[in-house]
Amino acid sequence: MIRRIAVNTGGGDAPGLNAVIRAVTLSAHSRGWEVIGIRYGYRGLLDDEPDGVVTLDREAVRGIHSLGGTILGSTNRGDPFNYPVQDEAGTLVATDVSARVIERLRDLSIDALVAIGGDGSLKIAERLLNNGGPRVVVVPKTIDNDLAGTDITFGFETAVATATEALDKLHTTAQAHERLMVVEVMGRYAGWIALYSGIAGGADAILIPEIPFQLECVAAKIRQRESNPSAAIAFIKRPLKRLANIAASAGSPSASAKR
Repeated sequence: MIRRIAVNTGGGDAPGLNAVIRAVTLSAHSRGWEVIGIRYGYRGLLDDEPDGVVTLDREAVRGIHSLGGTILGSTNRGDPFNYPVQDEAGTLVATDVSARVIERLRDLSIDALVAIGGDGSLKIAERLLNNGGPRVVVVPKTIDNDLAGTDITFGFETAVATATEALDKLHTTAQAHERLMVVEVMGRYAGWIALYSGIAGGADAILIPEIPFQLECVAAKIRQRESNPSAAIAFIKRPLKRLANIAASAGSPSASAKR
């Protein structure tokens, strides 16, 4: 029987995190469950911080659904299976402290953990579960939209809207100066943001990791656009190397690469 749950957020922040925390808290309280928030991923369970673990009630989550970031804080370096611990010499050494995390969860009488994060955070939650941790509910959070088992991860649509707005504004600048603009967006190993935003924003070329491409073909497309004395927009997803080569291959003295 579930009586108390914990919730944490890990990895990079994304739009909607506080809305999820609020929804989890209100839903749990409607069932008569207590909710504990773990600060900064799992760090709140490991460090001697007075506010490492906080109680989440209706008052604590009131009005947070429209706030950016996360009230619980987050971290990209809080993997308890590879946690930086200072040795006697003062050097940070990667150490497996997952047993301490599981022990703390038991001390807090946590019956289930709601882990909000991307692929790294969710893999950590799975490993804790397999090592004797509490039951886990994962909420897929990433602007990259690169998690299996869900059509769209929350944060993705806002990222697309933001990138599309930036692309719309770049069109006018590119036209005014007759320039090539190379726009680089996030997404890690997935090209969803570049694809959606590039189509919505009218990019002349969209380069994504899932589809192999040759710079010569991109340059040919740019030369074709140069016959129109306006501008060209190439939309790419990181981490793609030799970005400036695209502009250089176009052979235009006015070409420039913008990140």
